[in-house]
Amino acid sequence: MRTTERTQATLRRLGEPGDLGWVVMAHGELYATEYGWNTDFEALVGRIVADYAGEGGDERRAAWIAELDGRRVGCVFCVPAGEEDGKTAKLRLLLVDPSARGNGIGSRLVEECLNYAKEAGYRDITLWTNDVLVSARRIYQAHGFQLVDEEPHHSFGKDLVGQNWSRPL
Repeated sequence: MRTTERTQATLRRLGEPGDLGWVVMAHGELYATEYGWNTDFEALVGRIVADYAGEGGDERRAAWIAELDGRRVGCVFCVPAGEEDGKTAKLRLLLVDPSARGNGIGSRLVEECLNYAKEAGYRDITLWTNDVLVSARRIYQAHGFQLVDEEPHHSFGKDLVGQNWSRPL
């Protein structure tokens, strides 16, 4: 009888050449393949990544890359939510490549983001997602996020239901 061994992914801070481009490319390709979303979504991810890269030196933001067998397979970002009091963080761009799912990478990335946000002095963390992203929503719920509100919208070439989630840290 042959047993399969789960490979442990490594998480590291984003910052190696190619990381930013990989985040944009991986989101664009994955969401087009799995959900039929158009390049409007990839453009949105590109703007989020460009904003992150343009804020160098801000110690209240961070991003991580998950690697499995030496290749990038996941990411997550933690940034200020833009609230006036500066006490709310925002989890952004969680992604796990389909080839790496089932290894707990998504959960580990969210945990890393939550721990960082807490250490950075945030009191709350929010995120925006769409209801079709069932696996991601399960991860968020398992980490204590609560649905705050939802609203239908037409974006990325599809009719979707956007959702805002939040939790205290």
